Amino acid sequence: AGCPSAAALATAASSRTIPSTIEYSECIRRWTKRGELMSSIHLVPRVGLEPTRLAAPDFESGASTSSTTPASGKTFSIPAMELLRISLKRDQTNVFQSLSLTLPERRIGLIGPNGSGKSSLLRLIKGILKPDAGELRVPNRVGFVFQNPDHQLLFPTVMEELCFGLIDQGVSKLEAEQKAGALLAQYNLLQLKDKATHELSDGQKQLLCILSVLLDGAELLLFDEPCSSLDRKTTEFVMQVIAGLPIPVMMATHDLRLLKDFDRIIWLESGAVLHDGTAQTLIAAYEAQ
Repeated sequence: AGCPSAAALATAASSRTIPSTIEYSECIRRWTKRGELMSSIHLVPRVGLEPTRLAAPDFESGASTSSTTPASGKTFSIPAMELLRISLKRDQTNVFQSLSLTLPERRIGLIGPNGSGKSSLLRLIKGILKPDAGELRVPNRVGFVFQNPDHQLLFPTVMEELCFGLIDQGVSKLEAEQKAGALLAQYNLLQLKDKATHELSDGQKQLLCILSVLLDGAELLLFDEPCSSLDRKTTEFVMQVIAGLPIPVMMATHDLRLLKDFDRIIWLESGAVLHDGTAQTLIAAYEAQ
């Protein structure tokens, strides 16, 4: 079979599933919708196991472990994520075997060499990959920011990009534009509202991706090497934004400096947790090897 049509992929993205009947053997085009990668692969996708979505945010009891304040300004809590005996195989290679993690911290970093499982873990949590065995308990709304923002941006202008998710949820165009403008102003980026996305710098594009998923109502934000193509000054600004985000964050990176203020670092090797601890301890150990 040939590459699936754009309409088929767009429908799949909006339904948050990958159609198991479509064969992607020759497909090379990538499609993204708000951090969901509909990427070319060389196998027919497995159906896999669906993640268990955590309960909706609890606005009353505050009984769960992660306190969150989304773009709406209302504070709520979400339960801690859990991975229970997760196994994953890709191209006949075991990526994870019976991996279990409880993840209540607000800022979690993933480190390890290439091929250690960092990106696969993020994609499992997002739901892009499905585990072959085990159970995932994750929030309903998980945002994903990729290394290359050009794989994520869909619309020609900043305001259209920001408003799309809200309008897709039934918010009026006027209200969506007001919310988007307020969020841009909050981060001193209001001057970008009328810009074309292709005119933005790499750093501005990455910030737009972050604000887009935040405005969409994400309860957890995943980052895969978000600063790898940015200069030092832009990286510092992007990390300031990430540090101030009102929702939990998990970030995979090779740049250990970005993780120095994170609550927890997980060091992966060959799909297993080699070390798990504080940023100060783990960064020193990783640099010393």
